[in-house]
Amino acid sequence: MGADRLTLAIGSGLLAIPASGRILVMGPGAGTDISALPRDRVLAVQPFRPDHDALAARGIAATPALPAEAFAAAVVFLPRSREAARDWIARAAAAVARGGPVAVDGQKTDGIDGLLRDLGVRVALSEPVVKAHGRLAVFAAGRDLSDWRSGLRKARGGFDTRPGVFSADGPDPGSSLLADALPARLPGRGLDLGAGWGFLARAALAREGVTALDLVEADAEALDCARANITDPRAAFHWADARCFRPESPADWVVANPPFHSGRATDPALGAAFIGAAARMLTPEGTLWLVANRPLPYDRVLAASFREVEDIGGNAAFRLTRAARPLPRPKGTA
Repeated sequence: MGADRLTLAIGSGLLAIPASGRILVMGPGAGTDISALPRDRVLAVQPFRPDHDALAARGIAATPALPAEAFAAAVVFLPRSREAARDWIARAAAAVARGGPVAVDGQKTDGIDGLLRDLGVRVALSEPVVKAHGRLAVFAAGRDLSDWRSGLRKARGGFDTRPGVFSADGPDPGSSLLADALPARLPGRGLDLGAGWGFLARAALAREGVTALDLVEADAEALDCARANITDPRAAFHWADARCFRPESPADWVVANPPFHSGRATDPALGAAFIGAAARMLTPEGTLWLVANRPLPYDRVLAASFREVEDIGGNAAFRLTRAARPLPRPKGTA
């Protein structure tokens, strides 16, 4: 794992941590072991709210975005997107004092080999630590890598997105189906759970009767895109885990295209948790408008959460569901 490679790199002297100054750690997951670093000097940048909160609960200083300050060293745990990985490396290198060490760590399945090849053309890279199907290599900050930076970009349909966010190239097919299926009128207050960069929210706000819409998204970078895409004063933006978000007041309706992957593995429990959360957030007469991949086993949780469950179409890949009138939560449940 990355923690093993980090410990080996520090123990061997390959990654020499300066005696003073803050240490930037970009992209550590909830369970990433960075105990080889001096905890009181670490700042972890993690835009995904569940991981951010898990790091903070471990006593690690965490933030969703890289602050404008100088660091003595950096460790970058690669995201899966190649463009996002380049951006993180460029930003980390620019934030570290000239000559300070920047370590880049990643799994083979996340493209570390190709990225280190590209990086080695630009900077003097150390020999890598190779362990557990991954690599870690170190270079000294100072070389300009600004051409690897990425920011907001225009995707299909004219939406602002950025590399690394879900469906960064444009609206995904499931959300497009749900947007087309929403009724002409959506009266009252709504919620978009897992709002991403705002495609479904914009479609919902175009319906008649909407008085307010809360966009709830765990990825801070996707939510920044949503703020750029939606300037409607009825919209409010919340960086939060949709599974445990608590709105100020119950919603009249919810739209959702919930995630169903944890890393690379399919995890239907994620979508099931979104459905349960939507039921908790709705008024007694409220409605959930849901899109999900057809094979996902959501029938049981829908039946346990709503009095009315109706299949409203879709296609061979996606199922559209209208679920209304949430059932009361059993006593003693959250």
